[in-house]
This record gives sequence, C-alpha cells and structure tokens, in this order.
Amino acid sequence: MKRARIRFENEIHAVQVEADNAVRLDDGRLLAEDQVEWLPPATGNMFALGLNYADHAAELAFTPPTEPLAFIKSVGTYTGHRHVTWRPDNVAYMHYECELVAVIGKAARNVKRADALDYLAGYTVCNDYAIRDYLENYYRPNLRVKNRDATTPVGPWIVDVADVPDPGNLTLRTWINGELRQEGSTRDMIFDIPYLIEYLSSFMTLQPGDMIATGTPEGLADVVPGDEVVVEVEGVGRLVNRIVSEADFFSARKEA
Repeated sequence: MKRARIRFENEIHAVQVEADNAVRLDDGRLLAEDQVEWLPPATGNMFALGLNYADHAAELAFTPPTEPLAFIKSVGTYTGHRHVTWRPDNVAYMHYECELVAVIGKAARNVKRADALDYLAGYTVCNDYAIRDYLENYYRPNLRVKNRDATTPVGPWIVDVADVPDPGNLTLRTWINGELRQEGSTRDMIFDIPYLIEYLSSFMTLQPGDMIATGTPEGLADVVPGDEVVVEVEGVGRLVNRIVSEADFFSARKEA
C-alpha cells in the first residue's frame, strides 16, 4: 500500500494511492496525479547520512567512515513531489542526491538490529540537494549546505514495509532533463537501515514520522534553473522536481 498527504481545494488529505498514481478522497472522488498538490508524506525530524555509500566515498576520495556521519535537517527544508527547488545566486555547484528514506512508525528507543524494521511505517524517497560551495568538511556538514528552505523534496508517498521485502537491494537512479546521470544500489550502503535504527535509538528516542535518509551513491552533477530532476528508488517511488532561480522562488513566495 502507498499512503500520501495531498492538498486539494485548500484542504490537506491523507490518502491511499491507487493505479496510475491516482488518489481517492474519503468522499470517494478519484483524482489524477496532476489534479492535487503533493505534500511531504512525513514531517518529523530527518536524520541524514553523509558518505554512506562506498562508491560515493571513493568518488570524493574520502576514506569510508567507521561510524555513521549523521546530521539533522530542519522541517522547513522539505518540499513535495512536482514542487520547485531554488538554486542560490552566485554558487558554483549544487547537486542532487537520490536517497532511500526509512520512515519511523512508532517510538523507538534502544532498538536491537534484529527488531529494527518492526519500528518502521515504511519507505519513501528524498532528493537531498547540497550546495557544495559551503562544504567545509564531510565529517562536519555545514548548515548552509543542507538546510535551505524547500531544498529537500520528499515523497511522493510512503510504501509499506511489507511491499519492499529487500531494502538492501534496490536500484537508485537520477535523471536531469530526461538524461540518466546517476545509478547505484542500496547494496553499497556502508550502514544499512537496521544498523542505523539501532545506532540512532541507542542515544535518543525516534518518534513516529521521523525519517532516516540513507545517503546517495556516486554520480553527482550540477543542476541549474530550468532543469527537471527526477530521482527514483526501485519499488518505492519516483520523485519529480524542477529547479528555479533564487529570485523566481522568493518572488513566487511573496505573491502566494
């Protein structure tokens, strides 16, 4: 089952996603994908991972970490499927990051690896855009790299755990304007989802709606205003997003 949050006629609805990405409201109306506004399907804290793919660490000439390089993304960074993300003016390099996201379903504290998946609501997808200009050190991520308004598309939905039998063997792909630019596999994760749940819950309580963004494989490229960026995780979802300029983004916000 796929579950989503959408806005339709100025109201937010929790919906089930049916064939061809249509959604059905409680009153029985069936709406097509392009008739609704897709919202991030979860809105808790996001714990993101740096250098969690061996091939990505090699791509950047970094030694793979021996402990998860986790950092927190603020709720204000989230945006939805088919929404826009802005590229700041006067930056040299902004790249996408296609990521599998584990969504927590119940409070998790001191969870053992063997039981970890029992604490999940399911899986979703995110595109964890990064402004590489401000990256001081991969072992100490700078807030300006990862925590800008509306620069983390999440969604389109949450897929039940039972519908993703092997999250450790999924293909991730990214397209820019229809051209495949990134392809990898969750097999290359250094720290898998059960390990990350055990690790994070060992020193804090994970809450329902919290998310763990598990990192990205090699194959990053710069994106510029006008680009359409599509990230896809096999068996989970395909998330579409468009890049606009800083001026256009904030002008539209003022008018809204």
